[in-house]
Amino acid sequence: MAALTDPDLLFAAEGRALSLARALYASVRDLPIVSPHGHTDPRWYALNEPFPDPAQLLIVPDHYIFRMLFSQGVRLEELGVATLDGSPVETDGRAIWRRFAEHYYLFRGTPTRLWFDHVLEHLFGIDEPLTAAAADRHYDTIATLLQRDDYRPRALFERFNIEVIATTEGALDDLRWHRMIRDSGWGGRVVTAYRPDAVVDPDFEGFSANLDRLGEITGCDTGTWAGYIEAHRKRRAYFKEFGATSSDHGHPTAETANLSDAAAQELFNRIRRGSEDGRERKLFRAQMLTEMAKMSRDDGLVMQIHPGSWRNHSPSVFQRFGRDKGFDIPIRTDYVTALKPLLDCVGLERDLTVILFTLDETSYARELAPLAGVYPALKLGPAWWFHDSPEGMRRFREMTTETAGFYNTVGFNDDTRAFPSIPARHDVARRVDCAFLARLVAEHRLREDEAHELAGELAYTLAKKAYRL
Repeated sequence: MAALTDPDLLFAAEGRALSLARALYASVRDLPIVSPHGHTDPRWYALNEPFPDPAQLLIVPDHYIFRMLFSQGVRLEELGVATLDGSPVETDGRAIWRRFAEHYYLFRGTPTRLWFDHVLEHLFGIDEPLTAAAADRHYDTIATLLQRDDYRPRALFERFNIEVIATTEGALDDLRWHRMIRDSGWGGRVVTAYRPDAVVDPDFEGFSANLDRLGEITGCDTGTWAGYIEAHRKRRAYFKEFGATSSDHGHPTAETANLSDAAAQELFNRIRRGSEDGRERKLFRAQMLTEMAKMSRDDGLVMQIHPGSWRNHSPSVFQRFGRDKGFDIPIRTDYVTALKPLLDCVGLERDLTVILFTLDETSYARELAPLAGVYPALKLGPAWWFHDSPEGMRRFREMTTETAGFYNTVGFNDDTRAFPSIPARHDVARRVDCAFLARLVAEHRLREDEAHELAGELAYTLAKKAYRL
């Protein structure tokens, strides 16, 4: 039976561009994986227990999968997605797997199909296409392998050749799993990243109580502006103790502000009292992005800004299932005007790194590449989320390289909760970049030796350098 993935996947169909892409890919295929931003669960590495079953590992936590099925009428409860009120959902892994297999055809042409076929073939040794008829055979094969010691989280971490992976924890997290990893003596490098959304966004559920808790765990008076800012500094320092080299900020927009200390303090006082003024709440988020940038200038944490998602677009799904259930939708995003207050403050700092992501591809050539192509503090994150796809990656390179070059970008990050898909995602990125470089060589725009050097930079070195890993 033919393999599920082709050796020339995503390369040119023929000619010199194909042979060049093959050679470039061969030089980077086996490089270690640097995963500087993601959402895998640190308790996996801490406890190192067997994964429960194929469905819990590969389907239930992956919003790329269940959002597609939901769009075609499959209820989230049928896929084992937990409800907030504890009402019953499907718990039979085999039943979930069968349902997924019956609908696998829906993923034709999508990056999810590429990733999933890669996982089936390269991780579990399966070369039979996933169909309803093959569902039980696939399930049994995977379930049997997951009981083996060499399929536990730490063994897979090493098998995947992961050099370092960053998880992402909220500002109030006690980092107990990271402490357990550190104290275990295991050599795998798992670091955290500081995600303060719950204590910088007045629209985040439980915001006032979150600030109270921030004060409790830091010993700072978060009823005052000075105490609140000091609490952030303390938490950032605590996260650095567990390997953090970056902070991560998922704001609705890229809007920033640069208020005077007096004005910021006054705004904080109104927000702390529970201001219902939408303009004030928006301004507070904007001010806090600049405050976080100033802290990064001081403490060295790389700052990642991920704006432009209308989070939890369906209130009924949010109320029943909570966050991160596939209903975060891209919106148009301004960067030139929105970032100017932050850039006026710290944009010329050569030792600061602010990595910008976008879900609005129209901003690549018009705004993001020109900004990153001149401000020393700015770098461009890779094609992200909905654009973490072959087409999205190609568009990113085509629209940013002419203005920002390669070295104002930061390589690739997989940004995933689906641990087994990490090698697949990096493989797709490496293939797309090698194909792009091969095209530049074939068009006589790049020397072949330069392409080989760049292939290694894009696959490995740039991420390590940008994230200070």
